[in-house]
Amino acid sequence: MRADESGFEITQQQGAWVVRMWWPTGPVTGGPQRITVEQAEDAPARDVARGISTTVLRRLDIAAALNLAKKAPEMQRTLEDVTQQLETTGETAGRLLAEEGVSERYLATLAFTYKAMADIGAPAPVPWLARLIGRRPETVKDHLKRARREGYLSTLAGKAGGELTDKSQAVLDAMSGAES
Repeated sequence: MRADESGFEITQQQGAWVVRMWWPTGPVTGGPQRITVEQAEDAPARDVARGISTTVLRRLDIAAALNLAKKAPEMQRTLEDVTQQLETTGETAGRLLAEEGVSERYLATLAFTYKAMADIGAPAPVPWLARLIGRRPETVKDHLKRARREGYLSTLAGKAGGELTDKSQAVLDAMSGAES
């Protein structure tokens, strides 16, 4: 494995070919974002002349590379940092709910936290949010529906998450400006 500030790379050799799989810095939630296949330095000319075959591609062990990537110490630190940030943001949403009710600041913070949880591949973002906010998952689902209905979060058909809207971003920007 080779890492730098932009990401890290895991290398595998498949016959006459070297395969490099690259992930950006941050939580590892899926396969690589880039795969490069090049001839190995010691590759026999006859194997290289045939080109990259489907057999070489089928033998790529992306699952093993993904497991290695998830175990990388620097990625674990990043995941722990992101998880801590999400915990803090979720708790902030809970405080806003307790202080203001279902306000625009609460809905924007809820939408932001939910999207971030989905983006890192959290298997169950609603129960996690419910724990942080101190409400039942059904209540959080209702609040997320309201956030979508009121234009704070877009919908991703069949998937957790969505995109923050300009409306949501404006509220979050105003909140961070007020804290400064």
